[in-house]
Amino acid sequence: MSQDFAGRRIVVTGAAQGIGLATVERFLAAGAKVGCLDRDGQALAVLAERFDTETIHTAVCDVAVSIEVAQAIEACATELGGLDGVVNSAGVDLVSPIEKMNDEAWARIMAVNLNGPMHVCRAAFPHLRAAGGGTIVNVSSGAGLQPLRHRSAYSASKAALQMFSKSLSMEAAEFGIRVNTVCPGAVETALLHSSITEDAEAALVAIRNRYVLGRIASPDEIAAAIFWLSGSESSYVTGTAMAVDGGRTFH
Repeated sequence: MSQDFAGRRIVVTGAAQGIGLATVERFLAAGAKVGCLDRDGQALAVLAERFDTETIHTAVCDVAVSIEVAQAIEACATELGGLDGVVNSAGVDLVSPIEKMNDEAWARIMAVNLNGPMHVCRAAFPHLRAAGGGTIVNVSSGAGLQPLRHRSAYSASKAALQMFSKSLSMEAAEFGIRVNTVCPGAVETALLHSSITEDAEAALVAIRNRYVLGRIASPDEIAAAIFWLSGSESSYVTGTAMAVDGGRTFH
């Protein structure tokens, strides 16, 4: 792993599980200090117990609630001594045909997957500017590049997140801040399994068949892409939507 993360101060949302947790582990292993945001206070407590309290700060936060985000980001910046990077990994899924979609379900998807990253970026932006630059990586989805059936809300939220990130990259460049998105395919997480409601084995076979590589990713494979986009080796990359999806979007 590159060592240019030593002393970096990075906030990760959805930090207590899945892609977020794998990302936190990579940053900490490389010497960064990490602010961990998640709705699950118990899972955050377990995470905090695993690491040195000087390198990690946790904050219970629903990214859909702007005041909670503002308070959590300020607390992280204070505890870590500033911010150099952001990773927006928190997200929710929804499988629903349009005729069964209710307003509350649609609104929740947009609140977490689109409004949430905006809340975090907005709150973190002054700290990134004060640091003289930094990185933002938003976790979108391959479903934002090539949609999935019965996932109109999810696909729309992730496609919108990509365009938000591209636009923000234009605004952020003058401050030395790079903004990119990672677009994972299927990843072995609780979120994936929560979307499978019947005949799990058949569903998993169908999922694997969408991918050229014929398998589901591990969270660490997605974290590796986030890590690269957050580091100096990607210093000339901004405004991109990187597919890390085993080939689904062209298969």
